[in-house]
Amino acid sequence: MDHRTQTLAAVVDWAKVNDGIRAVLLTSSLANPAAPVDEFSDLDIELVFANQPDYRDDAAWVALFGKPISMVEEDESAFDGKHAMKMVLYEDHVKIDFKLWDKDAFSREVMADTLDEDWDVGYKVLLDKDDLTPHMKPPTFASVIIQRPAKEKFRQVLNDFWWDTTYVAKCLARDELFYAKFMSENMMRTDYLVPLIEWYIASENQWQITTNKQGRLFKKYLPANLWRRIEATFSGSDIGENWEALFVYCDVVHELGTILAKRLEYEYPFVLEKDIRKYLGEVRARLT
Repeated sequence: MDHRTQTLAAVVDWAKVNDGIRAVLLTSSLANPAAPVDEFSDLDIELVFANQPDYRDDAAWVALFGKPISMVEEDESAFDGKHAMKMVLYEDHVKIDFKLWDKDAFSREVMADTLDEDWDVGYKVLLDKDDLTPHMKPPTFASVIIQRPAKEKFRQVLNDFWWDTTYVAKCLARDELFYAKFMSENMMRTDYLVPLIEWYIASENQWQITTNKQGRLFKKYLPANLWRRIEATFSGSDIGENWEALFVYCDVVHELGTILAKRLEYEYPFVLEKDIRKYLGEVRARLT
């Protein structure tokens, strides 16, 4: 039995003999039969308490399952007043995200019209002392399926991508690496490139697929030649390398955008791209 399995069993055994704990659920990838699981996969455990504040305000109990080397604690204010969290990394590399429910709050969530998003990804009831879970809706897994973008969303992503390339160019011209990286990584990659890649992969799979969080499974689903070009959008600290990565960005977004526009029967902003590419080239030319 591996460390993770042993730890999960220890949590359930502890809950069985603890009158303050009324239910235990396992959620996320380890409760989703279609999710990829490996040695680094976390345990996402939901504990339902009769006296939740006692466990929220005291962290000593997390040491029952190993030696914690790092922990993040958040109260209900971070989760719309519904539950608290304790995320713990143990010395044996097991990581547990404990979600701490008050029994009444959990019961209200069970009876809600729509299934909680974390439960919709997948859940397993490991312990239920008070029959709190029989009315839980079954997971649909729909919350993680990539959705077809509306026309305006598609237009906005492309418009904003081309707009933000100009900031990267100006920052590179000024030798302002930090701001250039902020725009190319925080904005262009996260807000524009990631959804374009998601939509591309989903359009190849009848819009019935997930690539997990922030592109974790992109490499698995993309053609090797396209993946290599996307890899080239990542650059180091050299200003020249960042210029090359910027123009690769442009080529990749053109490829993805034009393919998607055809598949979705939306318009692609060819004129905008032409004008922005001219601008980028002119800014770079000033430096030579």
